[in-house]
Amino acid sequence: MPGLIPERFIDELLARIDIVDVVQQRVPLKRAGRDWTACCPFHDERTPSFTVSPAKQFYHCFGCGAHGSAIKFLMEYERLEFPDAVEELAQSVGLAVPHEGGAARPREDHADLYGLLDAAAAFYQRALPDNAAARAYCKKRGLDKDIIERFRIGWAPGGWDALKRALGTSEARLKLLEQAGMLAAGEGGKRYDRFRERLMFPILDRRGRVIAFGGRIISSAPPAREDQEAGSPARTSSVSSAHPAREDQKAGVPARTSQQSPGPKYLNSPETPLFHKGRELFALWQVRQANTKLERLIVVEGYMDVVALHQAGITQAVATLGTATTNEHAELLFRAAPDVFFCFDGDRAGRAAAWRALESVLPRMRDGRQAFFLFLPEGEDPDTLVRKEGRDGFEARLERATPLSEYLYGELARDVNVATLDGRARLAEHALPLLAKLPDGAFRDLMFAELEKRTGFRAADTVPRQPARAARGAASSGSTPRRTLVRSAIAMLLAEPALALHAEPPYPFAALDRPGVALLLELLDVARARPGVNTAILLEHFAGREEASALQKLALTELPGEPEALRAEFLDALRKLGEQTLQQRLDALIRKQSESVLDDAEKSELRELLARKANPAVP
Repeated sequence: MPGLIPERFIDELLARIDIVDVVQQRVPLKRAGRDWTACCPFHDERTPSFTVSPAKQFYHCFGCGAHGSAIKFLMEYERLEFPDAVEELAQSVGLAVPHEGGAARPREDHADLYGLLDAAAAFYQRALPDNAAARAYCKKRGLDKDIIERFRIGWAPGGWDALKRALGTSEARLKLLEQAGMLAAGEGGKRYDRFRERLMFPILDRRGRVIAFGGRIISSAPPAREDQEAGSPARTSSVSSAHPAREDQKAGVPARTSQQSPGPKYLNSPETPLFHKGRELFALWQVRQANTKLERLIVVEGYMDVVALHQAGITQAVATLGTATTNEHAELLFRAAPDVFFCFDGDRAGRAAAWRALESVLPRMRDGRQAFFLFLPEGEDPDTLVRKEGRDGFEARLERATPLSEYLYGELARDVNVATLDGRARLAEHALPLLAKLPDGAFRDLMFAELEKRTGFRAADTVPRQPARAARGAASSGSTPRRTLVRSAIAMLLAEPALALHAEPPYPFAALDRPGVALLLELLDVARARPGVNTAILLEHFAGREEASALQKLALTELPGEPEALRAEFLDALRKLGEQTLQQRLDALIRKQSESVLDDAEKSELRELLARKANPAVP
């Protein structure tokens, strides 16, 4: 199991990257003085309250309170675990992540699962050239060598244990294959390959790792006849360790006859520790590799639709994984691109899927985002259309796609007579709960204005807006604790960690009994021990600790003035803390003297402290 990522590496990483670049790649920022601002990507808002500080190398939202370093931003925005966020940032600046002994942060380690799934993908890739039917199918669909390699398309051989025999070399490996969803169990409990005689499409996560598979049948005919039609000899018992029918029976699964269906057209991996189909999109990794700046995403239904569009040069196509568009899908889509095109069949099932997609994206339609709906002619899908009409023809269809606003009102008015008062009332009744989902902003206002135009019903003032967030002023006034000398010193140290180099231990205020002193001492030690440390590095050191929230608030403090003035103010604060320490100890000795008798050491200490109090110049 990978060990701890050394803290010194985290320091180096945060010193090497610029948080503005990290955020700017995902959220459009605007310059605002020394900082950058945007509408917060973590909650819906109209007025920008999300700030990125290049000087302090951290972000903060005055509305919802989201804050942190570049690592925290990636964790929240991309939904990554801490080690994965570190790995992604390290790759962006050409660093290799080291590990030391001991567990990092508490997390499940799935390195073995990732390795096994990658091996499975390689196994299927090697099997593809050996199967005549699979080769013929790829040729028929116009798939060239480059696109097959780009998507790592493979073939799941026939029989019931080809993958199991190749990779299940021990009981531990067999358990991993089961955990990864690659094996199924028959009635008798015997384990067999889940995917058999299917074209295989590895599903990758946002770091390009195999997490699951989708398998597509290539003919509705029985498998043996498929091989014969493709020009290869019929399958015999030598293809597998046992005849398929007999192996079927041993596994507790009914033998398939020539009259039986080979199963669903597409078969996906089941839910596993790595794979949750409602949160993943097929080909998003390939899309990001092909597009340095992603302006749009095209959502289609099938793996072959995605592959065909990419081969035609339309490299923004992704697919949901055998499920309707979920809320998680919608968030993932809009985080990747501002414009999303949903491409569905024009039949009843396609329109039902489109409506579910609309309901998922409505709460995420912040200003600057757009959704479009493209319905294809009957009997066509993106694969057939792009091969028939080419890239230009499909792009022309995308240009004519229906905007979300038109699609929503068009569908609601489909069975309503808007020429009558009753019809317009029904339209308003159906539209109001949908429009209420829209986040506050110009798009919401325009959608309500359109409803008023169509029905005469002024609804914008009657439907509650999204819950209001704390305003910038509220976040910086009553909620901020009273500024004490200790807090002031911490705020200055967070703003300029190099100030710690001007404070030599032992610190004269180390024994001071005041809230925050222990934290100040730790900050001084960390900053002195790590030259070049910045604000983000200091905050990352305390990530996950109870002090983190208070430190984040103090890090937001604006400290005007020149660096020299800040240094003088900081050292003066430490001097005053030292005086408070002296006075606190003096008061304690005097109080004890009035209540009992001091021993000789305490009497000597009292005389010394009184002398220093009378003459501060005395060391």
